[in-house]
Amino acid sequence: MGRIPIREILDGSLEGRRVEVRGWVYRLRRLGGKVFVVVRDGSGSIIQCVLDKVTAEKFADEVDRLGIEASVVVEGVVRSDPRAPGGYEVSVSRLEVVGESHNFPIKGGEGIDYLLDNRHLWIRSRRLTNVFRVKDTVLRALREFYRKDGWWEVTPPILTMSAVEGGATLFPVDFFGKKAYLSQSAQFYLEVMIFSLEKVWAITTSFRAERSRTRRHLYEYTHFEAEAAWYDMYDMMRVVEDSVKYIVGKVLEERSGELEFLGRNIRPLEIAADEKYPVITYEEAIEILQRKGMNVKWGDDLGADEERVLTSEFETPFFVVKFPKELKAFYMKEDPDDPRVVLGFDLLAPEGYGEVVGGSEREDDEEKLVSRIRAEGFDLGDYEWYLDLRRYGSVPHSGFGLGVERLVMWIAGLDHIRDATPFPRFRDRLYP
Repeated sequence: MGRIPIREILDGSLEGRRVEVRGWVYRLRRLGGKVFVVVRDGSGSIIQCVLDKVTAEKFADEVDRLGIEASVVVEGVVRSDPRAPGGYEVSVSRLEVVGESHNFPIKGGEGIDYLLDNRHLWIRSRRLTNVFRVKDTVLRALREFYRKDGWWEVTPPILTMSAVEGGATLFPVDFFGKKAYLSQSAQFYLEVMIFSLEKVWAITTSFRAERSRTRRHLYEYTHFEAEAAWYDMYDMMRVVEDSVKYIVGKVLEERSGELEFLGRNIRPLEIAADEKYPVITYEEAIEILQRKGMNVKWGDDLGADEERVLTSEFETPFFVVKFPKELKAFYMKEDPDDPRVVLGFDLLAPEGYGEVVGGSEREDDEEKLVSRIRAEGFDLGDYEWYLDLRRYGSVPHSGFGLGVERLVMWIAGLDHIRDATPFPRFRDRLYP
């Protein structure tokens, strides 16, 4: 008899069958000589395991060793009981305590700082377990979509010698006496790869030393990035929309139980999986915000407050395109019809969640790119290899970056991005 995941027991097909459950004690109580042990496992589910008086006495030594989060092996027969969590329980015939746990430090009701200090233990909570099951589906769906669509996965480095998003947000690293940086983005390396593979993507860790600490920011996050030769901005926006719809559809299909546990209203996700995503210009976004009473003008950046107001106008994710040149990175291509703006886009999630994807058509003209690099005050020598891409067979191309934790935060309906990653990093302290 092999181990049976709790989720499979709860579907009702094993009633009356003898099963073996392996997991951790979620709740424990003794009543009238009986022992009720609620066990959780990696399936994200829990089941009540009941030791009657005779069995409790038989395994008295093991029962004395039980505690919250003790690891156990339980063997018994599955019984239907509407009073039990999930409607089924295991009538125990054998109990083995594998790893004891005494006075587990998380009792319930602790503050967020305490839980972050004990993240290595809090990560066992059913809430986080279900979030990470959703995140796994998001990552698998990303890979599935881009493989099916003819893209190639590549492996860019994490250490880099040049800035992608600006020097102020770089984490410096001593690389054998030379200054290097933790990657802000794999974009430049992906641009290199399009000259051989044409359509490439990567999932890497990116780092941003931004001073802000908000519900949407992490200093270390999972970055899905893609670049494609011969794609203009609108080509890439179509790919982004199709892939986000695919991801949302997969989560709805495979993780409905997890979304229900998390209290997620799935109607916005159903709309996002089916409806066309609107496109507005930055100028139109400013006009909407002004009508809403926001104190903004053309040339101002769109922060979290502005994005939240914009999202109230749309039921689906939506694109904002053609931002002022001064607001965006030097590698974004100027709009030939309006040199004030670049051919860049952001995809904003509804319900106040804001930006989850940022992309653009890349500048493919060497002279214009040199001018932008100089205007930013960067050392041209650091970008010679990047400029070579414009000297030898340059082509129109576009790309984007997707913040996986931000996407998970929206899909799972989380209040804070810290719950979308196992070990969130903050400026003021480094948790385990």
